[in-house]
Amino acid sequence: MIGIADIAAYIPAGSESNFDKKDDFEIDDAFIRDKLGIERVSRKGADEETSDLCVRAFLALQQRSPVDIGVVDCLVVCTQNPDGFGIPHTSAVVHGKLAARDACAAFDIGLGCSGYVYALSVVSAFMAANGLKNGLLFTADPYSKIIDAADKNTVLLFGDGATVTLLQEVGAGARWLPRRFLFATRGAQGEAINNRSGRLQMNGRAVFNFSATLVPEQIRALLAAEDLPLAAVDRFLLHQGSKFIVDTLTARLGLAPEKVPIRLAQHGNTISSSIPLLLQDLLADTRLGTLVLCGFGVGLSWASAILRRV
Repeated sequence: MIGIADIAAYIPAGSESNFDKKDDFEIDDAFIRDKLGIERVSRKGADEETSDLCVRAFLALQQRSPVDIGVVDCLVVCTQNPDGFGIPHTSAVVHGKLAARDACAAFDIGLGCSGYVYALSVVSAFMAANGLKNGLLFTADPYSKIIDAADKNTVLLFGDGATVTLLQEVGAGARWLPRRFLFATRGAQGEAINNRSGRLQMNGRAVFNFSATLVPEQIRALLAAEDLPLAAVDRFLLHQGSKFIVDTLTARLGLAPEKVPIRLAQHGNTISSSIPLLLQDLLADTRLGTLVLCGFGVGLSWASAILRRV
């Protein structure tokens, strides 16, 4: 069985303060802290590509769990903002920059906010089905490439970042195992978040309504399928769309706030990287045995999973 051995992240040093934009967008400190929950959004350098963010996340992983790139047999990048125009695929670019061996599968997964949960299922199953032992799952979606600096609905929310998840067999390093997944899509409402014009556009009200109604339903269905009560879950790691949406979901599920971490104040909504950024902080906490992950957004797409400590 394939599980999570470790996670590392890279957040670019560049950032923009939302407090500096108060006059431009007629907002105040309370809106920034209590609604957005985002004081700064991270921004990659002009010389950094999506693949560079991934490489820097890998270098961070080397400081936590040194990995011999020569034994990596699976390398996957989850992104909707690839290098250049997407050819070659970003995972191949990362493969080249890391000097990985030829006998290494490399492919991209084009998903946004639900991407980590989807990719965790896809990559762990792919590895198990093909006898692969050491996998790297990257998330990197620098929305700064497509954000309109004059758009209040997006520029205050989205930050750049990347993560890498080391996937290995139980007994060879895996600390957390996925136990069950649920997936859903509502493509008929996909225009709520789109890039049709070359710039990111988002209908915030539509995205909020979708998240606040369908996400709690899916989480309850996931737990019912495992006959697992809410109280038995140690932490709920929800996509960090904004503080307001995380607080809303916490209330609608009737959860204790301490069970629902929030980590976006200094970098913003990092799309597919938001859940692994949360998970990275919890991997070594032996007091925790059961986690629920839930990503939701672009698509419209939502996906949930249960993780259990090995």
